[in-house]
Amino acid sequence: MKIKAASAWSAAQSEEFYGFKRWGANHFSVDSEGFVQVQPLADGRTVRLMDVVDEATSMGLKAPLVIRMQDTLRHRVTQLNEVFRKAIKDEGYKGDYRGVFPIKVNQLREVVDEVVSAGKDFNYGLEAGSKPELMIALAMHEGGQRLIICNGYKDKDYMRLALLGRKLGKKVIIVIEQLSEVDSIIEISKETGVKPMIGFRVKLQTRGEGKWAMSTGDNAKFGLNTAEILFAVEKLRAAKMQQCLRLVHFHIGSQVPNIITIKAAVTEAARFYCQLAKMGFPMGYLDVGGGLGIDYDGSRTNFESSMNYTVGEYARDVVFNIREICEASGVKVPDIVTESGRAVAAPHSMLVVEVFERINKHESLGKQHQPKSRHKIVDDLAVLLKNKARLGRLERFHDALQKKEEAFSLFNLGYLDLENRAAAEQIFWQICEQIDKESDKAGYQPEELHDLKKLLADQYVCNFSVFQSLLDSWALKQLFPITPLHRLKEKPTVNAVLVDITCDSDGKVDRFIDLQDVKDYMTLHPLKPGQPYYLGIYLTGAYQDIMGDLHNLFGRVNEVHVFLEDDEPNGYYIEEALAGSRVSEVIEGVQYQWEELCRKIKQQIDHATKKDLIKPREGVRLVEFYEAQMQAKTYLNIEQNGKRKR
Repeated sequence: MKIKAASAWSAAQSEEFYGFKRWGANHFSVDSEGFVQVQPLADGRTVRLMDVVDEATSMGLKAPLVIRMQDTLRHRVTQLNEVFRKAIKDEGYKGDYRGVFPIKVNQLREVVDEVVSAGKDFNYGLEAGSKPELMIALAMHEGGQRLIICNGYKDKDYMRLALLGRKLGKKVIIVIEQLSEVDSIIEISKETGVKPMIGFRVKLQTRGEGKWAMSTGDNAKFGLNTAEILFAVEKLRAAKMQQCLRLVHFHIGSQVPNIITIKAAVTEAARFYCQLAKMGFPMGYLDVGGGLGIDYDGSRTNFESSMNYTVGEYARDVVFNIREICEASGVKVPDIVTESGRAVAAPHSMLVVEVFERINKHESLGKQHQPKSRHKIVDDLAVLLKNKARLGRLERFHDALQKKEEAFSLFNLGYLDLENRAAAEQIFWQICEQIDKESDKAGYQPEELHDLKKLLADQYVCNFSVFQSLLDSWALKQLFPITPLHRLKEKPTVNAVLVDITCDSDGKVDRFIDLQDVKDYMTLHPLKPGQPYYLGIYLTGAYQDIMGDLHNLFGRVNEVHVFLEDDEPNGYYIEEALAGSRVSEVIEGVQYQWEELCRKIKQQIDHATKKDLIKPREGVRLVEFYEAQMQAKTYLNIEQNGKRKR
C-alpha cells in the first residue's frame, strides 16, 4: 500500500522514524547522506554498512549476508566486565566478578575466539551445556583463573571430560542439575582420583517473566528442589566430598524484561547460598545465570522484547542484593558469576537481505481485462467507491465486504466470469484504501477498521529464509529491529510485510517493533526498477546463527567479519569472508551424493537424446548446466536490470 509522500524528508527524520537511538545502544545511526552506519566501539568511529555490502558483493558474496562487527563483540565483553567491576567498587563488595560466556548462544569459532580474547584481562570464562560444547570450552579456555561452568544433562563421559580439565589446572565446576548426577560424580571422582568442583542448580520459586517464564518453579526442566538439595548434601558428606561443593546456580530465563524479577531471584538464591555456607560447605561462587536482556524494540519497558533497566543497573542490583543478604546472614560474600550470552553476542551481528519483488493486492487486478459486460455486483461496488460522502467509513467497509463475498459466491456458482471477479476485487481494495486514508485524518478508528493497514500492506519479497537466518522470529515471535540500509533521505511511503523465498506460508516477518505496541507492517520505500533495495535486520548475533534449519535446503548465508581500521579509506577492513552453502553441500547434508545425482540426470538426458527428444548438443549443455548448479549458492541469484545505484 502506498501512502502520500511529503515534499521534504531528512536523514534525521528517518533516524527518529525507525528508532535507531532507542534500540541502537549507541552502535547504529543514520549519516547525513541517508546511509546506516555502525559505531562498533561507541567511540565516534563509524562504518557505513552499504560500503561493507558493496565490498562483499565485489568479492562475490551477495545478500543474504551476515555482517559481524567483531569490535562490537569485544566492546560488549569489556562493557559487561567493567560495569560489574564498577558496581563492586561502588558497593564496597569484597568479592570478585567471574563472568562466563554461554557457548550455546553462538558456538561459531570466530565468536568464541573473540570472546575469549576480549575476556583475557578480566578472567572471563566459558559455559558449556553439552558434551560437544565442553570439548570446545576445554580447548579454547586459557588461564587458571577463568571458570568453565558445566550445565545441562550429563553422562559419565561428560563428567570425565570435566575432570580432565581439573587435571589440567582449570577451574571447571560441574553444576548438578538432577539428583542422580550426584552419585555419578562421586563414582567418577573415585575412579579418576580427581576432586571435582561442584555446584547445585536450585529451583527457585521466584516466578520468571517474558517468553522464558517457566525456567523457574516446580515444573522447571532443570535444578534441585529444597528436599533434593538436602539429599545431595547428605550424599556428599557420606562420600567425604564436602569440600567439593563450591557454587550455587540458578537461571531465571533468557531475556528477562523486568529488573524486579531479577532482584527477587537473586535474593532467593543468595538465601540458598548462605544456608549452605552455614552448613559448613566452603562455597565461594554464586552463579546468577543468564537473563540480562536486549532492548530489541527500544521501549525501555518490561515488555518481553525490551528491558526496563540498563546493564549498569543490572550489575548494581545483583551486587547490592547479594551483599545485603550475606552481610545480614554473617556469611562471606561470594564471587559473582553471570552467564550473560544474549547481551554480549546479539548486537555484534546483523543480517542484510535484498528486496527484489513487490506483491500488491489491487494494482494489477482488472487493469488489463475490464469486463465487456459489467455485472451488477461490479456496478454496486463502483457506486460505493464514488459516493464516499454518502456513507460512513464503517458502513462503507461493511457494504464493500458484503459485495466482495457475494462476488465470490456468484463466481463459484458460475454466474460471474473471470473479468468481473477481477474487477470486483480491484474495486474492493480501492474502497479499503480510500477508507484507510480517511481514517488517518479522522482520529478515532473503529475496531473493525484497525486491521485495514495490515490487509492493504504490500508484501516485499526478500532473498532469504526466515527458518535459516531468523528462526526466533518464526518460532518465538521475537521482534528484531529492521530498517533500510540506504535511501534514508527519502520518506518511506509503502506499508509492507516481509516474505522470504521458502515454500512455506509461515516464511514471513509480519510483526515489527513500535514504541507503543507491536506493528503488523513496517513502512519502507517504493522499489525502483533496476536498483537493489537492502534491509538490515539487527541484533541477530544470539542464537540465530546456530538454530537455523535447512527448510527448503536453503543453507548458511554469506558472511563477512569486519574490524575497524583507521588507516583504511572507509575506516574498516574485512578480516575474513565466508561463502554461504552450495547446493552440493546441503544436498549431502540430507544423505544424497551430488555426484550420483549428476550421474542419474545424465542417464536420463542420454535416454532422451536417443529418443530424439533432445538434440546431442543441447543434451551436453543441459548436463553442464545441472552440474554447474550443484556448485551454485542455495539462494536466488538476483540480477538487477539497469545500472546499479544505491
